[in-house]
Amino acid sequence: MATPSQHPTSRALKTPLVILKLFFTTILVSLFYFLGSYYSFNSTTTTVAPLHQLQNPPLNCNSLLNSTTHLSISPPLDYEPHHRLSLPPNPPQNLPLFEFCPNNFTNYMPCHDLSTENNFTRERLFYRERHCPGAQERLKCLVPKPAGYKRPFSWPESRDHAWFKNVPSKKLTVYKKSQNWVRLEGNLLVFPGGGTSFPMGVKGYVDVIKRIVPLKSGKIRTVLDVGCGVASFGAALLGYDILTMSIAPRDIHEAQVQFALERGLPAMLGILSTYRLPYPSRSFDMIHCSRCLVPWTRYDGLYLMEIDRVLRPGGYWVLSGPPISWRTSYEGWKMEAKDLENEQISLEDLAKRLCWKKIAERNPIAVWRKPTNHVHCIRKLKVLKSPQFCATSDRDAGWYKKMDPCLTPLPEVQNIHNISGGSFENWPKRLNSDPPRIRIGTIEGITVKSFNEHNQLWKKRVSYYGIILKSLPSGKHRNIMDMNAGLGGFAAALTKKPVWVMNVVPFNAKPNTLAVLYERGLIGTYMDWCESFSTYPRTYDLIHAHGVFSMYMDKCDIVDIVLEMYRILRPEGAVIVRDHVDLIVKVKGITDRMRWNSKIMHSENGPFHPEKILLVDNSV
Repeated sequence: MATPSQHPTSRALKTPLVILKLFFTTILVSLFYFLGSYYSFNSTTTTVAPLHQLQNPPLNCNSLLNSTTHLSISPPLDYEPHHRLSLPPNPPQNLPLFEFCPNNFTNYMPCHDLSTENNFTRERLFYRERHCPGAQERLKCLVPKPAGYKRPFSWPESRDHAWFKNVPSKKLTVYKKSQNWVRLEGNLLVFPGGGTSFPMGVKGYVDVIKRIVPLKSGKIRTVLDVGCGVASFGAALLGYDILTMSIAPRDIHEAQVQFALERGLPAMLGILSTYRLPYPSRSFDMIHCSRCLVPWTRYDGLYLMEIDRVLRPGGYWVLSGPPISWRTSYEGWKMEAKDLENEQISLEDLAKRLCWKKIAERNPIAVWRKPTNHVHCIRKLKVLKSPQFCATSDRDAGWYKKMDPCLTPLPEVQNIHNISGGSFENWPKRLNSDPPRIRIGTIEGITVKSFNEHNQLWKKRVSYYGIILKSLPSGKHRNIMDMNAGLGGFAAALTKKPVWVMNVVPFNAKPNTLAVLYERGLIGTYMDWCESFSTYPRTYDLIHAHGVFSMYMDKCDIVDIVLEMYRILRPEGAVIVRDHVDLIVKVKGITDRMRWNSKIMHSENGPFHPEKILLVDNSV
């Protein structure tokens, strides 16, 4: 007999209840599934607004390329809203705009101010060295452009022509008229390629040099031109893929370096006086002087020893003008033949005591070559009255470092046939091959691997710059400055473009990498950005500042650095500031007060990286 719990009627009554529970459970599960799918679908398509329109932007670099781009994001869990990097609050907007300096400050150079020259001795032309104002004396105003200023000609037309109103100085056209440096034709300055030692043109002059020096071989890449005039010599060497650093002091001819930069040629103010040149040892493959009027044999040969310091082992020194070719030129120079003869004898003797070898003298030049090592030179010290080797270990120091009348020793070698400091490839292979100082291990913390990684990183960054700054690949920029060049990756990534880069390495940067840049076939200088650069106003088309403000935020007022950038940037130029987001916002507050067209953008690292970019593009 069946128990009550097993009765057929009881089981039949429970079946509909079970089915009903299953039905409602299915309905609820389906409902939640469809609701979840609906909200998930609607959250996967979002419109990204431009960075400047958001209080707390998503910081996605794709939004910079197209502010209406739709991004499809379907992660398993949506963490993004909880991990965005918010920008700091905008800087105060009630700060006053910077005023313009008086109109007579159009060519103002704080560290080369003519009005302060009488405060310094004229002994060894010390008054023409850098003499910078103190922090409290620096002007807080915008250097104005001259009346009628026009955008300079694009390269290569700028090599031969410039607008007179951009460089309104007639002195060179008068003083150097017979030497064919520059002519004034209507509203144009014309540069026919003349010079003190080549009034009929620089081509024939360079033709003489190339019969002695292997200009076409790729062995000569970096050249220093002392007393450069308007840099016609450097312009001619560009045809051999040679990069020339042209230097001259500010003097009665006024605008030599300004003319050179207006032409789109590398140049800066510089003089052999008291301090070392602002370059590392063993920097230049060739050094040239065309009647630069440097007293080479005075002061115990001090200046020629400085030339020796920055000349590479096996490098060439090319000299024209007094006393070279004195037998045929002394009357034209209005100098006594006997005085010139004695001067050349002294010069030849000094060069010999530096262990240089004279390889040729052909009208109008003489060429010496520096030894590839000092093995023989050490032996000569015992016989000749040669200068002693310098005791200092810092051969590369070049920022307010006084010159000493001593011979900078070359790195030791194991074999008399070895090149001191190591050998390197000819140009252009030199650019990306391992620099000797890195290969040997003399640059602390830098290895061949990190050098190669650095190059790849900057190729990526410069490619990104070409996207956010449309004028970069268009050829509008010729003169470019990298304010913190590091290993030169930024400049190296631009070598195929019609530009040149002044690579600046802060004098106290650790490690000191300027020598590596020269070993790569690039040019540059030491600098302290708490001071002003040795150049005229309006001489650079593009300024790149990577980490500069992080480096100097505790050293001096960053307002002064931005005002200096304004001084040296051409009116329609561009600036790329790359730094931590906090500093980027501070710098933007300054550029807004200068009336610059600037905006904050993401770097190629994407939205979650604290490094951002401030882009100034005054051409738009």
